[in-house]
Amino acid sequence: MSTGGARAVRLTRWGGPPVISEVARPVPTGEEVLIQVEAAGLCRSDLHVIDARPGDLPYRTPFTLGHEVAGRVAEQGPLAVGPAVDERVVAYGPWGCGSCARCASGAENYCDRRAALDADRVGTGAGLGRDGGMADWLLVPSGRLLVPVGGLAAVQAAPLSDAGLTAFHAVTTVRRSIGDGTSVVVLGVGGLGHLAVQILRATTTAQVLAVDVRAEALTLADECGAHFGTLLRPDSAAVLRSRTGGVGAVAVLDFVGSRSSLDLATGVLRAGGELAVVGSGGGEVTVRKPGALPPGTRISLPFWGTLPELEQVVALAREGALKVEVERFALSRALEAIEALRSGEVRGRAVLVPD
Repeated sequence: MSTGGARAVRLTRWGGPPVISEVARPVPTGEEVLIQVEAAGLCRSDLHVIDARPGDLPYRTPFTLGHEVAGRVAEQGPLAVGPAVDERVVAYGPWGCGSCARCASGAENYCDRRAALDADRVGTGAGLGRDGGMADWLLVPSGRLLVPVGGLAAVQAAPLSDAGLTAFHAVTTVRRSIGDGTSVVVLGVGGLGHLAVQILRATTTAQVLAVDVRAEALTLADECGAHFGTLLRPDSAAVLRSRTGGVGAVAVLDFVGSRSSLDLATGVLRAGGELAVVGSGGGEVTVRKPGALPPGTRISLPFWGTLPELEQVVALAREGALKVEVERFALSRALEAIEALRSGEVRGRAVLVPD
């Protein structure tokens, strides 16, 4: 059932471009909850979805883009649970089966039935095969996927559901190695990296070293609390090692994932260190003994984060310890925002606001 009209940024064919379309306003049934969207973040993952070739992803077009969404609960299905009507929330993006052991623990990002959901082509989250939040309305399968944000501004809240959550999860993945006097390198100070710097400063005592190819990104890293920043150059590994007293970094968070960033990660990591590869830049790491990786290296591929972690990220933001660098675009300028992100013109996170 539907009532009224609304706008949505729809991917109608693989390779794009997306189309701003008039769509019907959804009506929630069962456990579903309808969110009136106040802000929707734009992510490089959206570019990967838009640019995918037919068959690359287990989704059916058309669907509405957008997996970083904040807004107000507008309507609930008769069996809905969670936040009440009119409560302001952020939507947890990865939607699992809701019933397996991992989903029951809040780790729907690692749902045990995700492969089956992909095979059924039902979509595994907002804007990932199922209609997302680059729209006036977002229909969420269950209130369990909503986290209250109180008075936090929507443009701050929306990016927390991916940029903030993924950065927090990556830090959590390597946290066991971080202690007093250790150093952590953040590669790529964009939408996720600038939040990782803040999360590291707020939750650890590590020396935070930032690397990017853009001088303005290093300025942002400095504003976010990085102890040191350097442009990516042939001598970057030596420069960073000198900042660690010669021992290397206990952890590297690579938000780029390119060949050059992974080469640098390998060159700066200390023995027994941790490499978390978050970015999808197409680079590769060869695992071989003996090889280029320092002995004892642990490699992880963090994906999104858990519901309890999203609650912690929201708490940090509400306390003022986490602030997203935002560039706002009206929903009607969504295609312009996408091209700005693609060309590297966005500082921090692009956020769409209904107009």
